[in-house]
Amino acid sequence: MSKQRRSNLSKPPTASSEKGLRPTGIEGVSVSGEPEIAKAAIRVIAIVYDGMLILALLFLVGTVLTVLGTMMTMETGVTSDQAQTLPAWYRNLVLTPAFIVTLIGFYGLFWRRAGQTLGMQTWRLKTVDSQGQLLTWSKTVKRILAACVVPVICGMIGYAFHNSRSAMLFSAFFGLMFNYLFCLFNRGGLAVHDMLSGTVTLKMPKIHHEGLFKSLRKKK
Repeated sequence: MSKQRRSNLSKPPTASSEKGLRPTGIEGVSVSGEPEIAKAAIRVIAIVYDGMLILALLFLVGTVLTVLGTMMTMETGVTSDQAQTLPAWYRNLVLTPAFIVTLIGFYGLFWRRAGQTLGMQTWRLKTVDSQGQLLTWSKTVKRILAACVVPVICGMIGYAFHNSRSAMLFSAFFGLMFNYLFCLFNRGGLAVHDMLSGTVTLKMPKIHHEGLFKSLRKKK
């Protein structure tokens, strides 16, 4: 990777691209400040918001697929007691890929349309590429995979040392938090997956709306 490409990945969007992200030309609305790199704490809070939505969505997908899987298993002559546990092939080839597709679809649809999920919208966060543009599907997948690199490595290390699922999950969670703690030590304020995917999450400026009576007086 050339020095020029490295510098591009470690820099936030240019001033011109950030300027294009500001809402303009709306009567009765004023914007204070410019977009800036989002702080780690705000990003983690937004993840907690989105996490609750994702868990509910995964629960719904899992419930539907579990019911379908149970019906398929029972049709092969297995008793209802045995069908309570789905076969390993169904969990590995159907449930796991479905959860992955659901996760990618959740972030992909939101990032492609507006650059922000519902949790990010609450805190005025927006994810864009290094040029300030909305993410493509390839960029979305790359960003999600980049966010999984450190948690997967930490999870594997935790499992190798303690050989338990709880240790693996705790280590993976630590890896996820490290992605954002890295912002504190990075001069540009970027997370690990920001740098690996060439994307950035911005804190958008606050929009001030005029009151109803003030707007009516202006129209007169």
